[in-house]
Formats: sequence, structure tokens, C-alpha cells
Amino acid sequence: MSDNNTGDNNTDTSGASHAASNGDLVRIGHGDYLYWEDLQPSTFGLGEYTFTEQEILEFAGRFDPQPFHVDPQAAEQIQFGGLIASGWHTGSVYMGLYARNFLNYTASLGSPGVENLRWLAPVRPGDVVRGTVEIVRSQPSGSNPKRGTVFFVSQLVNQDDVVVFRMEGRGMFGRRTPATN
Repeated sequence: MSDNNTGDNNTDTSGASHAASNGDLVRIGHGDYLYWEDLQPSTFGLGEYTFTEQEILEFAGRFDPQPFHVDPQAAEQIQFGGLIASGWHTGSVYMGLYARNFLNYTASLGSPGVENLRWLAPVRPGDVVRGTVEIVRSQPSGSNPKRGTVFFVSQLVNQDDVVVFRMEGRGMFGRRTPATN
């Protein structure tokens, strides 16, 4: 894969962070994290990413070798009218933005999975996508007073403001102060 997957080609925040009133993450000092209590309904920008033809071909060649992902000439003859990124590649790009620019600044404890995942429009070489995560609600854990669950909607939107990827899911986050019952 190219250096694009390392975040070198993408916007990135660095250092620990917290939610600003505009939904961006801002640095508050090394070692400080967003905890479950901090993750209130809001939307966070995750930066952007540029897909390259080489990267689309490499990813698909390893993980999703369908003609419209691995053969530019064959892809011209198929319904998409040209080479497109694998949906799994698109999802992986989202996850990279989400981890680098949000999760790594939280007390994340993982995720039990997603409820809904959709690839809504093709992603082509040269497309620039920007990611967002919208926290829609949260609830304390019923089984562990040291964590809570956050429910979210994630999106990638291309340079033409077309939503190309949408996912609904949940994540578990550590609590700053364990609940007492």
C-alpha cells in the first residue's frame, strides 16, 4: 500500500483532545482522553483522504479481486463505467480516519459491531473523501460500571458532497468515574 494509508496524505489531529463547541477535536495535553461522560451528541470531523488508482488496485488485488476493482479496462465495460474502490477499502479508509483522528484520543474499549453498513456511491481514483462521526446517544453499561456505550452514525462524503459510505454502530468507552449503584 502507498503512504496514503499512514495518514501522511490526510488531515490529522495530534495529541490528546476534547470536543470543542464546533465539533472539532482540540488538543488539551498529552495523556488526556475523552471518556464516556464527554461523548455527548455532536458531530466530529475526521479529516480527509485521497484515493489513488494504485492503492485501489493493490487493496482489491489482495482482498476483493473483482474486475471493476482490479482491471481498469474491464471496469470500463461494467455498470460502473470505470475502476472503483472496493467497499471494504472505503470502510478501511473510514476506520483509519476514525482511529487516527478520534478513537486514539478517547478511552475506547472496542466495539461489539455495527448495525448498518452501506456503500452508497462508487469511489473512484482521485476522489477525496472526508469523514464524520455523529454521536447520537449514549447509555451506561448495565453490566460494568467502568464503561458506557456510545451509538454513532459515520459517513464519508466525496468532493462533490455525495455520501459514499454510511455506517451505524456502537462503541464502548471507559468512564472517568465508575458508576455507583
